[in-house]
Amino acid sequence: MDRIVIEGLEKRYGRQWALRGVNARFVPGEVAMVIGPNGSGKTTLIKCLLGLTRATEGAITVNGTVIGPDPAYRKAIGYMPQLAEFPKELTVEQLLRMMNDIRDARSGATDDRLIGELGVAALLDKRIGTLSGGMRQKVSAVLAFRYRPDILVLDEPTAGLDPVSAGRLLNAVIRARREGATVLITSHIMEEVQRLGDRVVYLQDGRLRFTLAPETITAATGEPALSQALPKYISQLATSDVEGL
Repeated sequence: MDRIVIEGLEKRYGRQWALRGVNARFVPGEVAMVIGPNGSGKTTLIKCLLGLTRATEGAITVNGTVIGPDPAYRKAIGYMPQLAEFPKELTVEQLLRMMNDIRDARSGATDDRLIGELGVAALLDKRIGTLSGGMRQKVSAVLAFRYRPDILVLDEPTAGLDPVSAGRLLNAVIRARREGATVLITSHIMEEVQRLGDRVVYLQDGRLRFTLAPETITAATGEPALSQALPKYISQLATSDVEGL
């Protein structure tokens, strides 16, 4: 069964269209890498999925429920924003306890593997306001994965992380996929896209231009590295669009 269904999604800010006619489906056990130029609609798509902004037209269905005013569906989603903001006066341990209360998490029901893997155990007694940006990203990653969500939405998740921590986080993504999660990741790092992505979801000017496996893109261009293949494929696509006019 499809875990996320996006149908005819459109979003307009005044006269400016951020999304136009987006249709997509995402299933359990896959990683979809959502990429595109700045201003392509990636952030708006995520905000619509999370209920942080309301679509102008169209619908999003999550686990069989059409998104509406009731935020209950979001319990199935773990979200890691690019820049996480937490109450600065709380310690990390207090933040985790507060989130347990908000999530109504029963004892033993949380997945705390990333606490050890990312070194967050050493930060538990530190106040959020004293942490570096990279440390806050580690805490954000722990919270995204901690409640065993059906859906993970990770916005540039390795930004600000050291290479070892970034690798461990990406391994956690692979583990989550293996355990049946649906993972949507925005990234500008083509090595991550090629390593993790079952599908590349490419947005441009608010429109979904294509959804393809990375190996389909590399095979179509003859370029083994996605960082080289993607620009070539987009250029070919633009040419074919012009010829089709």
